[in-house]
Amino acid sequence: MFSFSKKDQVTGEVAERQLDEQNIPAHIAIIMDGNGRWAQQRHLPRIAGHKQGMNTVKTVAKAASHLGVKVLTLYAFSTENWKRPTAEVNYLMKLPVDFFGTFVPDLIKNNIRVKVMGYTDQLPAATQKAVRDAIADTADCTGMVLNFALNYGGRAEIVTAVQKLAQQVQAGTLTPDEIDDAAIDQQLMTQDLGELRDPDLLIRTSGEERLSNFMLWQVAYSEFVFTQQHWPDFDQTALEEAIYEYQQRHRRYGGLAPEPTTK
Repeated sequence: MFSFSKKDQVTGEVAERQLDEQNIPAHIAIIMDGNGRWAQQRHLPRIAGHKQGMNTVKTVAKAASHLGVKVLTLYAFSTENWKRPTAEVNYLMKLPVDFFGTFVPDLIKNNIRVKVMGYTDQLPAATQKAVRDAIADTADCTGMVLNFALNYGGRAEIVTAVQKLAQQVQAGTLTPDEIDDAAIDQQLMTQDLGELRDPDLLIRTSGEERLSNFMLWQVAYSEFVFTQQHWPDFDQTALEEAIYEYQQRHRRYGGLAPEPTTK
C-alpha cells in the first residue's frame, strides 16, 4: 500500500489515506491547465507560470513512475494554442528544448521513455530536434512512457485517421465493413501504446471541466477527476489524491458488472 496525508481545508484535520497498489491506473492523462492564472495571481508574466509548470512536469513524472503508472500523457500544446500571443507561443516552443535539455538524464535514471504525439512536423526546427533527441536518448528505457501531446488536437487526429482509412478503401486494401473500433485505434496517434492506449484516468487542473479537444476517442470510458489546483501547484500529493478518488469509482464500461465485494 502507498500512504499519503490529506488535509481537510475546512477543519485543518489531517487524515491518512492509502492507495491500493493493485489498482493504480495504468494510463493517466493530464490536461495541465492554469499556468497563466497561477502567474496572474502572483502578479507575474504568464511565461513565469509556464516555467513553473515545467518543473511540475518533472515532479509529477517521477512520482507517477514511482507509483507504478505505465503511461503518463500530458497535454503540452494544442493545435489551437497557436492563436495565443506570438511571444507566448515562442516561449512555449522553447520549453521542450529547455525541458529535455535538463531532464533527460533524470528520465534515463528513472527508466522513463519519452514519446510525443501530435503534428510535430509543424513545430520549429529546434523544437523538433529536441523532441527527436529525447525520444532517441530514452529509447532503451523500459519503464513508464512519458507521452507528450504536442501540437495535438483530438478532432484533427480523428480526421487524419479517417483520411487514412479512406485511402485504404480507395486502394482496395480495406472494405467499409472492416472499419471498426480496432481499425480506428490502429490509425490514431496512440496506436503504438497497444493495450495501454486509452487512459484509465483523466485529470484536469485549475477548475475547468471540459476536454478542450483532448483524446476525444481514447477517453470514452476514462474516469475524470477535476481539481481546483493550478498546474504549477500540482504535486505528488495531488496526484495521489486523484488516484485515490479514481480508486473509489466502480468502472462498468457501459455494463452492469456487480459491485466489488468488501470484507
